[in-house]
Amino acid sequence: MKSLKLAIFASGRGSNFQAIYQAIEEGKLNARIQVVISNNADAGALDFAREHQIPALHLSRNQFTNASMFDLELLRVLREHDVNFIALAGYMKLIRPQIIREFHNRILNIHPALLPSFGGKGMYGHFVHEAVREYGCKVTGVTVHLVDEEYDHGPIVVQKTVPVYSEDTPEMIANRVLEMEHVAYAEALQLFAEERVQIQGRRTLIRL
Repeated sequence: MKSLKLAIFASGRGSNFQAIYQAIEEGKLNARIQVVISNNADAGALDFAREHQIPALHLSRNQFTNASMFDLELLRVLREHDVNFIALAGYMKLIRPQIIREFHNRILNIHPALLPSFGGKGMYGHFVHEAVREYGCKVTGVTVHLVDEEYDHGPIVVQKTVPVYSEDTPEMIANRVLEMEHVAYAEALQLFAEERVQIQGRRTLIRL
């Protein structure tokens, strides 16, 4: 087993980041959060990190003349903080190819639906849950997947389902899904800490 040295990327309040932090504190996840990075200076995730003495940085493409300069600074920060794994926790930006190459098969994202359904550009937050409801789905869920150069496309590591009831509003679905996200993300990260994930093309195999 190896300890994951995590960078958390978040754009908003970071509830999944907080759930990961809690799983570490409770001994359910063998990891340490090295740094939290947000493209949003006002992100609640940064506030939570600072309250818990975790390095927290606002780092945005808009701060740089071009995307390559942003990539170089982001990689410098990750190396400075000795990061060996990245967890996207509500990060609303596409990860650029240079970062994906540097952290090949070491970047996870969580999506609030059962991919490949209800994924892709523009399918995030309430848009996902509204689509699930309008389509008449009886089941939805969460997907934790490795990140590649397309939105919501990399190999799936963990999926968990939740029911959808006829009286549900998108908000009710969202709340039920978010509870499951907090379970699934820590579980997926722990699989990597235990070195149980084998990647074969678009498939992942989990060793018992």
